[in-house]
Amino acid sequence: MRSRIRYRRFLICLFILNIFFVTFFIYYTMDKSIPDEIKILAGTQESFDFDMPLQGRIISEDMGVIQVNDLSVPSDQIRIDLNQPFTIESAETGTYQMDLKLFGLFNFKRVSLDVIDSMELIPCGNPIGIYVETDGILVLGSGRITGLDGLNYEPTRDKLKSGDYILEINGIEVNRKNDFVDLVQGCNGEDINLLVRRNKEKITVRVSPVKTASGSYKIGAWIRDNTQGIGTLTFVSTDGQFGALGHGITDIDTGLLMNVKLGSIYTAEIMSIVKGKEGEPGELIGMIRQSNKYKIGSITNNTYQGIFGRVGFEYDENLNAEPLEIGLKQEVKKGKAYIRCNVDDKITDYEINIESIDISNANHSKGIVIRITDKRLLELTGGIVQGMSGSPIIQNNKIIGAVTHVFIQDSTKGYGTFIENMVNNLE
Repeated sequence: MRSRIRYRRFLICLFILNIFFVTFFIYYTMDKSIPDEIKILAGTQESFDFDMPLQGRIISEDMGVIQVNDLSVPSDQIRIDLNQPFTIESAETGTYQMDLKLFGLFNFKRVSLDVIDSMELIPCGNPIGIYVETDGILVLGSGRITGLDGLNYEPTRDKLKSGDYILEINGIEVNRKNDFVDLVQGCNGEDINLLVRRNKEKITVRVSPVKTASGSYKIGAWIRDNTQGIGTLTFVSTDGQFGALGHGITDIDTGLLMNVKLGSIYTAEIMSIVKGKEGEPGELIGMIRQSNKYKIGSITNNTYQGIFGRVGFEYDENLNAEPLEIGLKQEVKKGKAYIRCNVDDKITDYEINIESIDISNANHSKGIVIRITDKRLLELTGGIVQGMSGSPIIQNNKIIGAVTHVFIQDSTKGYGTFIENMVNNLE
């Protein structure tokens, strides 16, 4: 009898758990299918079909500014049934909020509705050399030091963390590794105060340098003050702003987004190509022409969506490609598209296939999955290789995104970011 009761309780618990997990899975799927932010172009009717049992209400104080399904509705009474296809149009730019309710009863999420002006960008696709200096001295980690007495010391243990930025030593600003080393040497063994930025907070730590057998003083911190590499220029706007890479510059050791103080992009020449293959991503090996003569522009911002800044007047004048309109997330379709890149001494459009689209904001740099189908590019590179990040993606004569990552196990496939994620970072 007791065993039957226990078995019944077990089945009831299992049933409840199943309901819980099914409910969670449905909620997660719906949340992933509805983006946190929707952009539409002013004066353009945008179509949507989410096919979700949700009711939306757009909060607007201006009567008649937004039209839903070709109908102007009174302010603060703009309602949308997301279970049916619908259209939205606005004559004016602005940011609105859309509250969503499940079955029209339960609060689900709030979506930002941004109405922006139409924008044209010049898709580039040419390789660039990238050089950036960190905003402070980046701490990679800490280690042991053997002192003059033969003992091991760890001066920065539990004081500095990987990803910290050292801004000052004893009140003196530092941005270069050589200056940092000179200031540590000049302490003559006395304690030093380090002003450190950890995440967004500034703290002060006190460290005791150790004199080594060579007579130099060290604090046992692995540090970095700059980095450089090869990437691809995605676009230049009609007012001279640029976007590149499609993903941020992260430190190779810590994996963290680097805080950039100064940065420049230069022309680069591709010298050779290491073809990608299963388990081994390929690479564009190039030469950076790092001089003022070959400087293209200055980097002002390093973000998770790419690097941004302004090109010089001379480079802006030499761009030959025609500007294209941007294509928003809802315009991107599965099927044929093109990436523009330079891997064979000339900028060429290569055919690709867009295999999946994720319009949620879960990962800004991986909203599109693409496969290289152009035999010319496959013959040259084996697919997507390191250095092609930032290659613009073009579909229906609109620039819709940029290449960001390659699949390690299949170099013919990779990720792309939506172009609207990148233009969010323009001035």
